[in-house]
Amino acid sequence: MTDLDFLAALRREHAAFSACLADGDLAAPVPHCGDWTLYALADHLGSGNLWSAVAVTERRGDLDPPPAPTDRAELVAWFQQCCDTLDAALAGDPDAEAWTIWPPRTVGFWRRRRAQESMVHRWDAENALGAAGPLDPALAGDGVAEVVEVMLPRQVKRGRTQLPGAAVRLTATDVAASWVLGPGSPTGEVSGRAEDLLLALWRRRGYDDPALAWSGDVTAARAVLDRPLTP
Repeated sequence: MTDLDFLAALRREHAAFSACLADGDLAAPVPHCGDWTLYALADHLGSGNLWSAVAVTERRGDLDPPPAPTDRAELVAWFQQCCDTLDAALAGDPDAEAWTIWPPRTVGFWRRRRAQESMVHRWDAENALGAAGPLDPALAGDGVAEVVEVMLPRQVKRGRTQLPGAAVRLTATDVAASWVLGPGSPTGEVSGRAEDLLLALWRRRGYDDPALAWSGDVTAARAVLDRPLTP
């Protein structure tokens, strides 16, 4: 975990997502998210906020909220209520116990996870509407770390992928940080802005994107990343 203000980031990303709902085409398809529309993405993010709030306040992970309303005004109000509910749940001690999908079993886990989730889906929403704004470099760098520390190990534990047999170094040039994904010494390195790395890890961009630079044993390094690292 870092000293980032995840709550401030979460509120900022929620506000930007809400702006998309207020003005955007709710039927717009969302690339990289299957057959989802902007409405379906809003339903996913808002319901996820409610689910995560219950994970904190009731320490359970089985909430099944009803679908979001389809009327635009009602949808915007519903989404804001979901955000407010999560915000209230996360306002307490970040070290307090919570039900989580991966250690640590704390409120702080959800601060980080929801900030990351909201940032990527805000990008999805804006991208669907033709004007994706930038990702905060520090938060995006932490998102790369989360893929290494949480997402890949969880994918392996759930049987969705296998642990790589080699390692690759991920270097974020704009935040002067790097992480090693996989066991042992890195066979190669991929570098770029934290935003570029994170969007590639979440399969929003290809690894052949010109914003990414490769070095070392590129074939082996790319093979490390050629698996479902994230859900």
